[in-house]
Amino acid sequence: MLSRAARRRCAQRLSTREKHQRCTFASHVAPPSTVEYNALPQRDCSSITPSYATLMHRLVRARKILGDRPLTLSEKILYSHLHDVERSLAGGGRIRGEKYLLLSPERVAMQDASAQMALLQFMTCGLQRSAVPVSVHCDHLIQARVGASSDLASALDQSKEVFDFLESASRKYGFEFWKPGSGIIHQVVLENYAAPGMLMLGTDSHTPNAGGLGMLAIGVGGADAVDAMTGTPWELKAPLVVGVHLKGKMSGWTTPKDLILHLAGKLTVRGGTGRILEYFGPGVATQSCTGLATIANMGAEVGATTSTFPYTSQMREYLKATGREEVSRFADAAAQHGLLHPDKDAEYDELIEIDLSDLEPHINGPFTPDLATPISKFGELVKEKGWKDEVTAGLIGSCTNSSYEDMTRVASIARQAKEAGLKTKIPFLVTPGSEQIRATIERDGVTESLEDVGALVLANACGPCIGQWKREEHKGEENAILTSFNRNFRGRNDANPKTMNFLASPEIVTAMSFAGQLSFNPMTDTLVDVSGKPFKFYPPVGETLPEVGFAVGNQDYRPSSAPSPQPDAEILISPTSTRLEKLEPFASHFGPSNPRGDELPTMQVLMRVRGKCTTDHISAAGPWLKYKGHLTNIAENTLITAVNDEGGEVNVAIDYEPGQDPVQETIPHVGQRLKARNQPWALVVDDNYGEGSAREHAALQPRFYGCAMIVARSFARIHETNLKKQGVLPLWFVDKDDYSKIGAGDRINTIGLDKIIACDPSAQVTLEVTKRDSGEVLQIPTKHTLSEDQIAWLKAGSALNFIREQKMGRS
Repeated sequence: MLSRAARRRCAQRLSTREKHQRCTFASHVAPPSTVEYNALPQRDCSSITPSYATLMHRLVRARKILGDRPLTLSEKILYSHLHDVERSLAGGGRIRGEKYLLLSPERVAMQDASAQMALLQFMTCGLQRSAVPVSVHCDHLIQARVGASSDLASALDQSKEVFDFLESASRKYGFEFWKPGSGIIHQVVLENYAAPGMLMLGTDSHTPNAGGLGMLAIGVGGADAVDAMTGTPWELKAPLVVGVHLKGKMSGWTTPKDLILHLAGKLTVRGGTGRILEYFGPGVATQSCTGLATIANMGAEVGATTSTFPYTSQMREYLKATGREEVSRFADAAAQHGLLHPDKDAEYDELIEIDLSDLEPHINGPFTPDLATPISKFGELVKEKGWKDEVTAGLIGSCTNSSYEDMTRVASIARQAKEAGLKTKIPFLVTPGSEQIRATIERDGVTESLEDVGALVLANACGPCIGQWKREEHKGEENAILTSFNRNFRGRNDANPKTMNFLASPEIVTAMSFAGQLSFNPMTDTLVDVSGKPFKFYPPVGETLPEVGFAVGNQDYRPSSAPSPQPDAEILISPTSTRLEKLEPFASHFGPSNPRGDELPTMQVLMRVRGKCTTDHISAAGPWLKYKGHLTNIAENTLITAVNDEGGEVNVAIDYEPGQDPVQETIPHVGQRLKARNQPWALVVDDNYGEGSAREHAALQPRFYGCAMIVARSFARIHETNLKKQGVLPLWFVDKDDYSKIGAGDRINTIGLDKIIACDPSAQVTLEVTKRDSGEVLQIPTKHTLSEDQIAWLKAGSALNFIREQKMGRS
């Protein structure tokens, strides 16, 4: 622990840097320090360092098959993690966007909400340990109410049985268990596990955050994580690669957050689907490692598979500062051999040029992360839309923007305001990303600077970012909030569908919290100080890394490194629990009981879903998070905010049981009715169905109620895979206009699925639709994206069924 004098020197040095910034208006990127910071103690990195020699050997084999063509960084990392290089790349030719790759990830990370179902699935496999290292992080089940200590204590009480389950399962299988209070999964992974060139899976859509360290980190459902944990090759259709060429240098108020907000506006929420965003060019080297993580984190908002960057000196320094100098030495050697950067003249499927010198701060929203507006034009937008010129809350932090650099830059704004005698005009909530960050900013006076102007510091957890915010104000009222979070779907943060939620950098959110006005532009506008004089913020300045090193914080939250499995440990699940229940395998749709053989049984259409339907719509978070480990209970929220296209109503469906009067009910209750009479059913859905988080419950719940098929104008990548994993057939309309030809109560038969199951690569499925009202029969063509392995999952009833059959067959 630093002395009070040392902490004061830290704060004074930051203040001196701010005064220099006020005079020079230099770039926000801090110049190299002449004083060497004291990093955390270096640790044994054997369990977290990629086997670079193995990766480079596989890459050499891949190059022999592909010829001498230059490779992107994304391709190098993917091909060096192929389970069977020759099988995946057989024949060479075009790989990206065409072939399925069988991959061997090196690590799995899970957060407490998604880990419950992932572990329940893993438990059914009968293995004593995971094939790869696994970490479990408790960050989603801590609700923001009054402040860090009280909120954490409440969570420990209310979610004790879930935490006990996760800890006991981690003990049994040898997983690293990060206790509640340790921090948000993505920040903790960046600080402890991420490494250049690694391939990692995480059961959360913002897993790509770790791409800030030059790796491929991919968000998946729990069933995909089970692939890696059981040593089953993980399948991914080779993504296209979008090259984002960065040149120039940011200055003033502009931040890495503004880069990804700007890019989200260009690409839209669907523009990255089936693609990796690979950044390159001289502008990459000007960004901090945590700044790159912010950019990679929000690649999820455009649907990208993941994002990555070539290895830089900033990454090296971050590894050293976080106690992983050993990783940096191996990465340096791998970089010299060409593994950690794209080849010269590598070709991209799309190329985007961005000059960072021309970039300005952006504000995105409301209700979608791709509605991007430069701050210079945002005031005009407020007037044009007729929005009330008022902000009711400002929130900073989360997994997206909670680094030391973010917090020190925000503190520089707070200190300016304090000197002017100002306090925030609205509730201003701060979420540290990890215990390491919390302890460091407290030691260095950053926390004090924020609290001095009115900030409330919350627990090291997700909190309001994922809807874990007990907000009593403005219920049912139209209002606007500003956050530095990554996602802003309607009702996402406070469960109020009328809350307009805008995304911005933590610096912009902080400055606007002193104005309390949506139209305030801190780059040009003034406030009135305590003496009645005009006051204007000067551009913020911060520190990339703490000069005296990161503080360790409470060590009780941390796991032991690489723990050994304890096979005799009991996994704690109460038979009377309303939050946890053991899983029963899903029955296959095929077999003796199906008179249609290798076609799906005749299905009834439950409903046609209109417009945007994210995983939040399909399986809401917020108060439902407590049921993540209890499929029966959480299924009660299935599609409860989805819009029925035939009536325009939310959470309304009609059961057209043959020979009975129609029954109008909630969507989950109609699903229950169909399940009760063993009637398989189908959904008809719109574009980008399943956009948003990686939550596999959005696939598990419909499957639990008996959903056999979903036909879409288009699917989001993760959700389509999750459906396949659970034995639900996802089909795409060949003609998107056919969407409106199928309605609730219609009966559907598949024609041609038997040929796909027989592995005819040219086969497609035609839907034979018998209209409920007229008896007219329609033939509607569809297309599919099933691979050979995914066909096997469908036939078995789920991927987990198939894995279990394979494991039992080998035992």
